[in-house]
Amino acid sequence: MKPSAELLSPSNHALVLIDFEGQMAFATKSITMEELRNNVAVICGASKIFNVPTIVTTVAEESFSGPVFPEIETYYPQASSGYIDRTSMNTWEDEAAYQAITGAGKQKLVLAGLWTGVCIVGPALSALAENYEVYVIADACGDVSHEAHERAMQRMIHRGVKPITSVQYLLELQRDWARHETYVAVTDLMKKHGGSYGLGIHYAHNMVKHS
Repeated sequence: MKPSAELLSPSNHALVLIDFEGQMAFATKSITMEELRNNVAVICGASKIFNVPTIVTTVAEESFSGPVFPEIETYYPQASSGYIDRTSMNTWEDEAAYQAITGAGKQKLVLAGLWTGVCIVGPALSALAENYEVYVIADACGDVSHEAHERAMQRMIHRGVKPITSVQYLLELQRDWARHETYVAVTDLMKKHGGSYGLGIHYAHNMVKHS
């Protein structure tokens, strides 16, 4: 009856969102922007619902890369969240970002961002070198080509990174539909951003209501 320690729970990890900005998105070709934005909304909503420590970091926000995705701003407004702006491509090499991530006090780190081969590989491998357990939400990352994204994912997996998906992340945190305190928020999030799965939930709820 005891769940695996490999599983993510609301209390055992921190989420790090890296460089979800317009300038990075314009060149992203490995995933459609519609899919990426929906997946980002799912993981942001999940982390907010389950009170996961979440760090939002940007690169050259004012001078080059622009503001974060609206989906992030919705759940983590800059005014209250305090994004960490960097010059370094590797988040791990920025003192403020490093202190924020390690200061969360979680041994498991979950990463998502743009681009996979630069802004995710850097902190992922660096965190592994300091004995953190690292998970990467593969469908909430993107790169300039499918090849670039896939080679980056392979490189990280070979070193020990654990790949997951956005819906997997959400459902791993919910884990049990009998957890009523988060059930409505989770299903509402999926209705809005969960594609055909969300439509299935919407359909089921309406059929039960009218049966």
